[in-house]
Amino acid sequence: MTGLPGTAVPGGQASHDEDKAGRPALGLVDFDYDLPPDLIATRPAVPRDAARLLVVGQDLRDRSVADLPQELRDGDLLVFNDTRVLPVRLTGRIGEGRVEATLVDAPDGALWRALVKPGKRFRDGAHVTFGALTAQVADRHADGSVTLRFDRAGEDLRRVLEVEGDMPLPPYIAKLRAPDAQDRADYQTVFAAHEGSVAAPTAGLHFTPALLERLRARGVALAPVTLHVGPGTFLPVKVERLADHQMHAEWGALPAATAAAIAATRARGGRVVPIGTTALRVLESAALAAPDGAPPGPWSGETRLFVTPGFRFRVADGLVTNFHLPKSTLLMLVSALGGMARMRAAYAHAVAQRYRFFSYGDASLIWPASESA
Repeated sequence: MTGLPGTAVPGGQASHDEDKAGRPALGLVDFDYDLPPDLIATRPAVPRDAARLLVVGQDLRDRSVADLPQELRDGDLLVFNDTRVLPVRLTGRIGEGRVEATLVDAPDGALWRALVKPGKRFRDGAHVTFGALTAQVADRHADGSVTLRFDRAGEDLRRVLEVEGDMPLPPYIAKLRAPDAQDRADYQTVFAAHEGSVAAPTAGLHFTPALLERLRARGVALAPVTLHVGPGTFLPVKVERLADHQMHAEWGALPAATAAAIAATRARGGRVVPIGTTALRVLESAALAAPDGAPPGPWSGETRLFVTPGFRFRVADGLVTNFHLPKSTLLMLVSALGGMARMRAAYAHAVAQRYRFFSYGDASLIWPASESA
């Protein structure tokens, strides 16, 4: 990672603005780092919990995900995201031209908004063939997406997607290899239950039934939330000043049973540790909707929560998460929890020790800068 906020960076520009407290305002350059391309994982570890785990506490410790039960305490609560990824990446033809579409949301049963390429082929009214599926371009949008009207709807359409579609792998993997049948298992968490995501909550990819049993035997409880990951998760931050960034909206829900589990965990002195940034954003969004100082109650709705250094965490006492892209909102989130200097050191250590990065890569367990595990 680059220097602290306000420091000059080779090849970059320092952050010169100040916030209301007179501190240098954070800029995109403050969340950059160099990553050797060969550290981008294109397949997950086998078994999943064999992935490495960097514990970021008062020091840095190299463990494996299988060691997670020993890093937690009796009475702690892990909160997971139970969203399920649909195989919504389609390859087809318009006339003689090859095209691709990634379905991102469905206004109704037969209509789906899609990210497409090459966009110029998707003219109004154009007919598209995706194997056994056919669709017509019903609308084009200013952001480059289109609305497709398919020849079937609802569960009938979903059944065909399971055959014709591929998993929507992140762009940094798709550039290195094409999705295949193995990704249907690899790019889905053991927690997956509710359809709605175009990307996996990747911290959950490390968990196996055997690991869950060992966590329960340790006295660690588990509880679900839902956040349907949208295509905005792959969008880069395009503004230099973080205050100018507009966060994408995603739908999430905190069930009443999970709210009760959080309250019970607090009462017994346990820690609440989300599995992944998506679960954390649900917890903190629900907390912001509750009276100040009160535990989060049941909640559902859209969230645009953008967590940057200086954010006051109300629920999360730690975080299990993967290693994130340079200049990404997720790297900003982990820097808010772990502290910028500590996360800079952690990422430098991970690169030096050749951890595997991004969605199919290794994991970290981050404790807040003011806490010791």
